[in-house]
Amino acid sequence: MKRINFNLDELQAFVAVADKASFKAAADELFISPPALSRRIEKLEAALGARLLERTTRRVALTNVGRQFLEHARAALDGLEDAVLRITDTAALRRGQVTVACVPSVAHHLLPATLTAFAAQHPQIRVKLIDESANDVLESVLSGQADFGLNFLGAQEPDIDFRAVCRETYVLAMRPDHPWARRKSVAWEELADAKLVSVSRNSGNRLLIDNALARLPRRPSAFYEANHVEGVLALVAAGLGVGAVPSLALGPRDDGSGALVGVPLARPQVSRVLGLISRRDRPLTPAAAALYALLKQPARRA
Repeated sequence: MKRINFNLDELQAFVAVADKASFKAAADELFISPPALSRRIEKLEAALGARLLERTTRRVALTNVGRQFLEHARAALDGLEDAVLRITDTAALRRGQVTVACVPSVAHHLLPATLTAFAAQHPQIRVKLIDESANDVLESVLSGQADFGLNFLGAQEPDIDFRAVCRETYVLAMRPDHPWARRKSVAWEELADAKLVSVSRNSGNRLLIDNALARLPRRPSAFYEANHVEGVLALVAAGLGVGAVPSLALGPRDDGSGALVGVPLARPQVSRVLGLISRRDRPLTPAAAALYALLKQPARRA
């Protein structure tokens, strides 16, 4: 590839002369003297090894080579101007896209209020959600598919910065007409005799619960299983059993079943820490940093 030996000022000078067909008018537009403009054109022609302009005492005209080069020069300047505007707009948060990975319960119950506030502040920033399992959320951030994530996995990963957002305990989800609905708490051992709806063994929630209950003499076992917490809640709402879920997962439901009740689970109390996760070696874009900062605010997590 041949080295480019001219600069942006020389390219702008050539286009200005071609547009104005006058050295004086072009010099006035660029706020330089006619001799300085002439030197720029001469340097450009020397770098290209071709004459671009025919000069007479009365007029300035493009040579055949000049006409061909003008088309490319305009395209180059237009492309550069567009790139600068895009970068400026992105830095000023006037445009851009943020990709956030999160577990489904966060997408349903925590993010909407924050995204509403974010949209009011930055209406031209697009947001893409990857709402998947905890393992998939972690992988999305590690691979760079997501700018950052909201997850309860990642604190032990050396390449991940984990910033705690909130701690949530596990509750027993049930219909309001269940016999335990008015209780202050339910012990985990009591679930050994109940029809328990649980997430599958591939879920991070299931792994956390199984580890926490490993020493119980009577451990609950799943009667029904679903891949995600939302599936568990749907089965509970249908009256098929009770489900141990993170407290954040219990929110207003629009499936016609009415609100579910969440009773704290005790002995032991099981909880998980939800955190903002991002790559240590990859700084956030201005748009991603703005949304990240909103999610750190306690008022947005209430």
